[in-house]
Amino acid sequence: MTPEKFSAISAEIPVNPGVYKYFDLGGTLIYVGKAKNLRKRVSSYFNKNNHSFKTRELVNKIEDIEFTIVNDEQDAFLLENALIKKFKPRYNILLKDDKTFPFIVIKNEDFPRVFFTRKKINDKSRYFGPFTSVVNVREMLDFIKQQVPLRNCTLNLSESNIKKKKFKVCLEYHLGNCLGPCEGLQTANEYEEGLLKIADILKGNLQPIILGYKNILQDKVAQLDFEGAEVIKRKLEQLQLYKSKSTIVSEHVGTVDVFSILEENDTAYVNFLSVNQGVIVITKTIELTKRLDETASEVLAFAILELRDSFKSDANEIILPFEVDLPYPNIKITVPKAGEKKQLLLLSEKNVGYFARELKQRKLLLLEKKSDQEISEVLALIQQDLHLKELPSHIECFDNSNFQGSFPVSAMVCFRNGIPSKNDYRKFNVKTVVGSNDFATMKEVVYRRYHHLLEEKNELPNLIVIDGGKGQLSAAMESIRALKMENKVTVVGLAKNEEEIFFTGDTQSIKLPWNSESLKLIRRIRDEVHRFGITFHRNQRSKGSLKSQLTDISGIGNSTVVQLLKAFKGTSKIMQATETELAAVVGKSKANIVYNYFKKNNEAKKITE
Repeated sequence: MTPEKFSAISAEIPVNPGVYKYFDLGGTLIYVGKAKNLRKRVSSYFNKNNHSFKTRELVNKIEDIEFTIVNDEQDAFLLENALIKKFKPRYNILLKDDKTFPFIVIKNEDFPRVFFTRKKINDKSRYFGPFTSVVNVREMLDFIKQQVPLRNCTLNLSESNIKKKKFKVCLEYHLGNCLGPCEGLQTANEYEEGLLKIADILKGNLQPIILGYKNILQDKVAQLDFEGAEVIKRKLEQLQLYKSKSTIVSEHVGTVDVFSILEENDTAYVNFLSVNQGVIVITKTIELTKRLDETASEVLAFAILELRDSFKSDANEIILPFEVDLPYPNIKITVPKAGEKKQLLLLSEKNVGYFARELKQRKLLLLEKKSDQEISEVLALIQQDLHLKELPSHIECFDNSNFQGSFPVSAMVCFRNGIPSKNDYRKFNVKTVVGSNDFATMKEVVYRRYHHLLEEKNELPNLIVIDGGKGQLSAAMESIRALKMENKVTVVGLAKNEEEIFFTGDTQSIKLPWNSESLKLIRRIRDEVHRFGITFHRNQRSKGSLKSQLTDISGIGNSTVVQLLKAFKGTSKIMQATETELAAVVGKSKANIVYNYFKKNNEAKKITE
């Protein structure tokens, strides 16, 4: 895959933690990797030039990239390891056995012990894991022992040995860590209840245990047993802070298909996770268009049939967010409420949500895979609809942003050949405008932008779009004329409400068909400048780098500024207020300071004019 081809799809890659998979021309999986930030990690393969020979060889063979979003780095670590073991990709390190990670085992024996191991033996014991850290496993075992009393001896506690009274309780019994099954002080059924609680903990199914402890806590409080209540309270706090292990690599889940759906008007998105022996091996999200007001159940059923057929799935269990009528009489349908299967469903929903957001963003920015010919046709249509002299291959769009009339900023985005050129985006902190004055702000930033381009002898755009009506367009044209550019560029205004397009001096606007490709592109450019400008404005405000002109007035503090802005909703209205109106908000002395400040500035401005 060339860097050029990668750059066209890089925006599709999420910034979440997860696992990425590289496929060659024949569709063979050749490499699996993990990342805290998928986009940053995958991009490093294509943006750096100092790779080793083997890495360059890998990059040259990549034809397709897939990714799976997970919850955190631990899940990414475990899923990467499991996929390498399963598929043994050519460019990955070969993992020879399952000793990489530790497990917790509930031993298959009378009064089973629970302990740490690296060996998985086919002895019908129950193994939980894998875990990424031995330290975490030991902490988990300590946690389990605080919750459930267990034996830790190696005695053969067979029924006959206990009846023969071969054993005596040890110090662990007297410390309260064991309930004495060796002397028959605890039955096998009572011991099994504790093991079931441990299995729930290790599977992450904590809610039944938490509810049980809450009931006990209420009883302790009712009995005024405050010491006992404190013990139970600590156990509850430990449970609520506890995180067991990865739910994406779990042998207890087995082989299942997981589906989730997200609906937006007439569009639906369905995510499919194929889980093989507890490992996610396939992640796929598709987009569907509804034609006849189909229900979510009908759409999901259709998608399940299509995806299972496409990927030749033979899983005997399907995990879904709700019941769906499927023609699979011998397949189990599960709608989980808690536990590992619920976590898998939530992970599927996380992936489908990401897909929908990114697809919407790509469409918004015209990042869908249009050919050069298709893009040229859209630009030619704009040229025809707006009666332009040349193809608008270079378009720039301006928008203003302010907060309650204060803190004005402006933004400009640039589209080249129908695609955002983010290196050419520009942000403007307004320098010469007092208060909320969109017209003056537009005049200033347009002048600054093109004065700079002319000084640097850089290329001018074919089309300039001013987001606003006739007033903003007229203000922009003042700067265009001052720079003697009126015969070099075309400038139009885009009205905010009805998306009408204005030319300077025209009494009638141009209304393009709502679904025309030319208006769609103009709308995308307008929405992108909104996004860029609002993001800039929020960042500036959060950093505290924006300030009201009021804070420059000597004798006026921040609390007074806040009072005035709340009362008058903007600097411009404060400037127009009488001294009496100001005094009603901040008192006579401060009102006098503010009033005289603006009066003095206005007089100075009139003299200079």
